[in-house]
Amino acid sequence: MATPLRAQISPGPLATAHASLEGPAQCTQCHGGRREPMGAQCLVCHKDVNWLTERGRGLHGSTEVKGTPCASCHPDHAGRDFSMIKWPDGSAAKFDHKRAGWALKQKHAEAECRDCHVAKYEVSPAAKLSARKTGQGYTGLETTCTSCHEDVHRSALGSSCTTCHDIASWTVTPGFNHDTTAYELTGKHEDVKCDKCHLDPRLSPRGDGKGHLVPVYKPVSFGTCTNCHTDPHNGTLGPKCADCHSTSGFKVIDKNRFDHDRTKYPLAGKHATVPCAACHKDFSTPALKTPAFATCASCHRDAHNGTATVMGKAADCAACHTVSGFTPSTYSVASHAKEKYPLDGKHTSVKCASCHVKSTTATAATQFGSSKVVMRPAYARCTDCHADDHGGQLKTSASQGECSACHRVAGWTPSTFDSAAHAKTRLVLDGRHQEVPCAACHGTSRTGLPPLTASVALGKANFLFSLNEVDCAACHVDPHRGRFAALGARPTTAGCLACHGTRAFRPSTTTVAAHTQLGFALEGGHRATPCSACHKELGRPPVAKQSSLVRAGGTWSELRLVAQETCVACHTNPHGTQFDAWNAKGACAACHSVETFAPAQKFNHDTDASFSLKGAHEKVPCGQCHVRDPKSADPRVLVYRPLSGRCDTCHGKEVR
Repeated sequence: MATPLRAQISPGPLATAHASLEGPAQCTQCHGGRREPMGAQCLVCHKDVNWLTERGRGLHGSTEVKGTPCASCHPDHAGRDFSMIKWPDGSAAKFDHKRAGWALKQKHAEAECRDCHVAKYEVSPAAKLSARKTGQGYTGLETTCTSCHEDVHRSALGSSCTTCHDIASWTVTPGFNHDTTAYELTGKHEDVKCDKCHLDPRLSPRGDGKGHLVPVYKPVSFGTCTNCHTDPHNGTLGPKCADCHSTSGFKVIDKNRFDHDRTKYPLAGKHATVPCAACHKDFSTPALKTPAFATCASCHRDAHNGTATVMGKAADCAACHTVSGFTPSTYSVASHAKEKYPLDGKHTSVKCASCHVKSTTATAATQFGSSKVVMRPAYARCTDCHADDHGGQLKTSASQGECSACHRVAGWTPSTFDSAAHAKTRLVLDGRHQEVPCAACHGTSRTGLPPLTASVALGKANFLFSLNEVDCAACHVDPHRGRFAALGARPTTAGCLACHGTRAFRPSTTTVAAHTQLGFALEGGHRATPCSACHKELGRPPVAKQSSLVRAGGTWSELRLVAQETCVACHTNPHGTQFDAWNAKGACAACHSVETFAPAQKFNHDTDASFSLKGAHEKVPCGQCHVRDPKSADPRVLVYRPLSGRCDTCHGKEVR
């Protein structure tokens, strides 16, 4: 209790913190002299507050407080137990910490003042300047996390904890994005807990003060997958796991990056699109990791059930197929040449499936495999594969209807049944007949010929083999109207062929020798005489070219070719009636031969005339005695009879 005298010197006792300044002699330490402001004197002792004020830090350095008299918030002389802090919000608990320049949020907002404002957290330089020796203070704290909390990362991640963490929970890092680091998290890595990697024993994590292991965030090696994962392939596929795998899952193979060519079995063709699991399943066993691949049968079942052999020996699929596709087969014509049935001609272009058909029997799969393809079809006869297109007409022939007797594998047409083979039938083919297509006579169209009257099945080829037409007139028009046929007026033994060949109707093949058989031998000058000179119908102008077939619609004039037996039937008589009374009765042949008309080779002037040529008369030209007949208009007519045998007829009378 203050005495009246004390009251005149001091308003009251100082608080406990200022008790050492009690007494009249100490007043100037706070109040100064000459009524100086107390604030300057306060900062002399409270150097920590001065340090904060100069730097604009804390409540004392804020614009709200800076320049305000200290006593407005820190009154004294109210007794030893008086609280020297007048809190702006009424109490320390209600103090808005934002006034101090650092708002309390989340977990910090729940903390008591004494939880933070303790000596162990006072690490600021201001703490060393504080004159306070005991009790709770409010200066000396820093705003960095590590000023109060242990840096479990040992400065490896920098000093700003809030880059990753917030104040709500230490174990949650809302501010951290792994993609901003040198190792972006993708795929399955996104679901991995942080400690799974950062507490890995290989990083040798150390413990904190409480004995907990502290995750290692730097340095963490991540250059290769094997930095974290064990290589299940033991290095056989190289060090780069990412060449095959992705972070989507270990069993997810990135085919765009995985190079199967690095393995002992490069993938080609259809194999390039096969899912990995189709061969490797789930990689659960060494056998599945490296499956057998030496033969196709290592993975594929024999679709032919052992029936597909090469030269009689069992063969792997690769002998006939490629990985590019099951079809087409690579078994070539050259390969087939080594088998019992080589492929020739048209057979070389036939699709395999045309002969190696799929069986539809109930036992096909058991007998021929899942493909059901008949690999060993019958081939001894053409009809094992081909239908008889001739309806069985040739079953009774020597070939028994075997196609190869008349056809080749090079092509169904032309037939190999040639003229030599046809010569063994009832009709020999020669001349133009050799050029006529078989179907022109044996086919159902038969243009220009009578239609077929078959009593047998013709088959798909519509071809009749046995024909009755063997005579020329059966197919061709006879311009002689049967005159030279067997029952004609002038029958010939060979029929048409006696005078004509099969190469062409004209010219006739009748020779000089053959004409003798026709009743008129061609001799002498007659041998060089054109046929039309005697047979006038042959001299008619030829009609337009037309077919000679009986139903071709051509118009043919009759060629009778009637023979003439007398000379005057063809030749003009230049002698008129001079020799009509002669014993030869005017027969030309009495004097002339067929060799030449003049001279008259058969006439003998000594025996055939009444005037014998002897002596000088032998050398006299005929025309000197046999002159032109003045009574005839024909200059060729000479006078032969009657002529006088007297000398003076030709020689003038001698003058005696």
